[in-house]
Amino acid sequence: MRIVAGLAVVAMLVAGTSTAQADTLDYVALGDSAAAGPLIPNQDPALWCLRSSNNNYPQVAAKLLNARLTDVTCSGAKTDDFAGRQFGFVAPQYDALKPTTDLVSITIGGNDVGLVQTALGCINLLPEPAGFSCKARLTSGGDQVAAAIAQWAPEFGAALDEVKRRAPQAKILVTGYGTYIRPGGCYPVQPIWARDADYLQGSVNLLSATAKAEAEKRGATYVDLAAVSVGHDTCARPADRYLEGLIPTTIAAPLHPNAAGMAAFGATVARAAQRVQPSGA
Repeated sequence: MRIVAGLAVVAMLVAGTSTAQADTLDYVALGDSAAAGPLIPNQDPALWCLRSSNNNYPQVAAKLLNARLTDVTCSGAKTDDFAGRQFGFVAPQYDALKPTTDLVSITIGGNDVGLVQTALGCINLLPEPAGFSCKARLTSGGDQVAAAIAQWAPEFGAALDEVKRRAPQAKILVTGYGTYIRPGGCYPVQPIWARDADYLQGSVNLLSATAKAEAEKRGATYVDLAAVSVGHDTCARPADRYLEGLIPTTIAAPLHPNAAGMAAFGATVARAAQRVQPSGA
């Protein structure tokens, strides 16, 4: 009799464990360095992706959601790397998606249109007029960055279609990029002229708006990280920054979110995940 009772208890425990596992949110994070968190402690042993193992926004969101996370974000990723092998050996990010995936977050596009390179091309160590305006150079004969964003839009739309095909029941969250620099900039704290600062952030905003439009066409949810980081840009006091400038003041990559920014972004993503319904609903 005691053996039968013992077996019944074991069966109940196993059933409870299985139910708990089934109820655990299966979360896949796709994207580039703005999601991966290059140099933020601690770094994943797969050092080629420069991905934080516990303090990037997917990790923060997963903890808040009590989710099981598969984080395949990788610094330097472009939209092509969702389907292809980044650096020739990193598995395609799409491979992490399954029919049972419950939640997907996506941050991509900055490398496709060369935003970091554009920002580095806007550095002027001396005030105007001793130098060259990147806005003047990049908009002569048409806005080169805007053209690159327009070219990227259908590629990103196709990527969202593929994510939905591979994970048909998942909630899909598309994040924009942050507010890197405030209107008019803050020369010489960040050595970028005012008109160039406005051009740079305008280009970031255009990329985010384009991602939002493609997401909304497909019923995905857009998560606005620019609004979250207003007042926490590279011009803010170091203690208040969510994004690092050309010379980081915390352990993080230049022109990328730091740990404080990732904490704020992760909380925002978690709240968005709790609000939206699965895309297959």
